[in-house]
Amino acid sequence: MAEVPNLNYIKEIAGGNEEFEKKFLSIIQTEFPKEKEDYLSLLENNELEESAKVVHKIKHKLGILGLTNGYKLAIRYEEDLKYGDTKLKDDFMGVLNSVEEFILKLA
Repeated sequence: MAEVPNLNYIKEIAGGNEEFEKKFLSIIQTEFPKEKEDYLSLLENNELEESAKVVHKIKHKLGILGLTNGYKLAIRYEEDLKYGDTKLKDDFMGVLNSVEEFILKLA
């Protein structure tokens, strides 16, 4: 079964502070779509070093959203991109799409 994004970590660090939780989620909802768009554009233009930098930013959001395997995948993919290897592209795209669906449902 595929990993599903969740709010457990955010709720844990918020410690019941709903305002903090909302602000944290708002940041993810604002930044993630832009980062995904940047990643796709850079990848399409074969700018793999720059793509790796965006994957680096995204991987932290994956961890925050409880995607342990997605986070580990992003670490490997980030390194692979630095060496011109895109074999994990489809797997990473699946993780990005699940996060996108998740944050859209929260809106």
